Amino acid sequence: MIWDRFRVDGKVAVVTGAGRGIGAASAVALAQAGADVVLSARTEEQLRKVAAEVEAAGRRALVVPADLSDPHAAAGLAERAADGLGRLDIVVNNVGGALPRPFQDTTAEHLENAFQFNVSNAHALTRAALPHLLESRGAVVNISSVMGRITGRGFLAYGTAKAALAHYTRLAAADLAPKVRVNAIAVGSVATSALDIVMTNDDLRAQMEAGTPLRRIGDPGDIAAAVLYLASPAAAYVTGSVLRVDGGVETPNLDLGLPDL
Repeated sequence: MIWDRFRVDGKVAVVTGAGRGIGAASAVALAQAGADVVLSARTEEQLRKVAAEVEAAGRRALVVPADLSDPHAAAGLAERAADGLGRLDIVVNNVGGALPRPFQDTTAEHLENAFQFNVSNAHALTRAALPHLLESRGAVVNISSVMGRITGRGFLAYGTAKAALAHYTRLAAADLAPKVRVNAIAVGSVATSALDIVMTNDDLRAQMEAGTPLRRIGDPGDIAAAVLYLASPAAAYVTGSVLRVDGGVETPNLDLGLPDL
């Protein structure tokens, strides 16, 4: 049956930024499809709630609170998975982000921090996981962003870092083929904590929905479904791809109102 190709029974996944939003939804989706999951983020209380959902799906959850802005902490998750759950097959590099700010307020340090948080940390974990992924012929899914391919004022650091992550994905896929698949998702506007200001403001939400061809803001489950696809045998012939899950946007769907200099 075609549905069987979306199963990941007996696999072990590491999901970063797993306490809420896209990371939490992805971890639960992988568990519902048969995987045990290592959950990591800063806040243990949030992770415990996600772990309960993983366990409700009949799978094991290993909670690892960590400051994933530190590449060494991210890298350490690979051994925690192997030691705690016996193997490692799937890596979901979801941690990342950078606050919008005007060009003149974006320092070199802001760029460097955005690159480390979004790219260096993903590389640190992927590199540490590589011996296990080679053995299991595993998969890596990187969470990039629509802002890595479109332009808009205020997103210099974030968009540059996410564009780098998208191309990192292509390059890593070439380096690690044929045993390890590496893909990414270019995520659009999704109802996570990062959009709290939009979700609680009817005018801003209406503006964002109107600027999205599908006329809605995404749900974390929309991204989790794509994560499961790319991590599963359903995508066995897919590597080096950046899958758009963005509602069809070609320009930013929220104007930050930054004036000409």
